[in-house]
Amino acid sequence: MKSTYFAFILVICLTICSGRASAADIDISKSITIGSGAKTVFEFTDPDCPFCRKAAKYFEGRSDVTRHIFFFPLRSHPRAKEKARFTLSMPDKAKAYHDVMSGRMDTAPPLAATPEGIKLQEEQLEIAKNHKISSTPTFMINGRIIEGFDLKKIEDALGAKP
Repeated sequence: MKSTYFAFILVICLTICSGRASAADIDISKSITIGSGAKTVFEFTDPDCPFCRKAAKYFEGRSDVTRHIFFFPLRSHPRAKEKARFTLSMPDKAKAYHDVMSGRMDTAPPLAATPEGIKLQEEQLEIAKNHKISSTPTFMINGRIIEGFDLKKIEDALGAKP
């Protein structure tokens, strides 16, 4: 009995320490999906995070990637939640995402959100919490967790641009 318990604990520790992550239980119907490439990226982002914006620009040039984007607005960015809810309220969420991440909405007056957009943002936040996301940007690529816009780690996980 003790050896089974210790083996279980060892597996958990190795999984955590190796930076491995499972995206198998993430409900992608709650994400903004951009792209149709063979390589999958799960992205947790903040619309006002400068590094998240750099990552968004980088991924625009990756035709080999399908991104599943979840908003994780940080408290240090006062309009981030508003922008996330606005984006998730739009019929064309991918276009709204591009507008928000490009900075086009930074000086806009208060942005409206629908009850559905607010609910979806809360569901995305719950997904992030369930996967122990604590910073942005955070990526899950091929079982690896990459915190921050670390281009070398991202390209190591995905391979070079096509």
